[in-house]
Amino acid sequence: MRHLLRYIGQRLYTTWATFWFVLPFVLTFPIQWFYSRRPGGEYVVHAINRWWSWLSITMWGVPVEVVRETTAPNPQPCVYVSNHGSYIDIMMMFKYIPGFLNMMGKASLAKTPVWGPIFGRVYITVDRASAVSRGKAMVQAKRSLAAGKSIAIFAEGRISPLPGKELLPLLDGAFQMAIEAGVPIVPVGQPLNHMFMPDVKGSLRVRYHRLKIVFHKPIPTTGLTLADIPALKERVAALLTGDFLPEGAVKPGPSTWRNPANVVAEEAPQGVNS
Repeated sequence: MRHLLRYIGQRLYTTWATFWFVLPFVLTFPIQWFYSRRPGGEYVVHAINRWWSWLSITMWGVPVEVVRETTAPNPQPCVYVSNHGSYIDIMMMFKYIPGFLNMMGKASLAKTPVWGPIFGRVYITVDRASAVSRGKAMVQAKRSLAAGKSIAIFAEGRISPLPGKELLPLLDGAFQMAIEAGVPIVPVGQPLNHMFMPDVKGSLRVRYHRLKIVFHKPIPTTGLTLADIPALKERVAALLTGDFLPEGAVKPGPSTWRNPANVVAEEAPQGVNS
């Protein structure tokens, strides 16, 4: 009976969390659609996305720990480099980073029904398998930084198969654009988002779990060259993995009314390339 009640509770909470994720978008979709097609409308759309993120996370009712290593405001513009363990990583950054934030996301996000085209028009998308797409995204990012707009990027390139346990090798792009633009890098650790909503193909898992986001001190890039990228990546990777917590070393397992919905380890698939 206890297992059945837990299963029902998890199903109800998943429904609640999904409702408060979908409702704000449905209510604001006409406004987002309109302004995403107007010059300068990205500021309106992003303000709506920040409100959407705030409302959803608030209504989920989970405690969120926000750690800022410095009380000084982050330089504008800068490049935020975060680990990637869940689709709510974007929402967390939208909520806790003030002002306009130009998010760089994978090209497949722009193909998401209804919301995808809006994301593709307002933010930067990149197909990492295409040299042309990578080059175009880099030009867009540099223009954004030159215009005083900060960039946020998941330098792993995709969601890690073992979030909270292993960091995928960081790609060069974020570090190259920061060095060439002469702007600081702000490492952002998000060690527990996958415990709330893990990335599981063919399944939606939502579990009530506390969240945490860590904003490290900005790392200046003034005077650095592209030859400094390996050392810079190593420094940022050390900070991000240092944010990992024991409770985040595993993903929530699927729930069932027959067996306890314990948290179980999920191994990375064999042959996964970074």
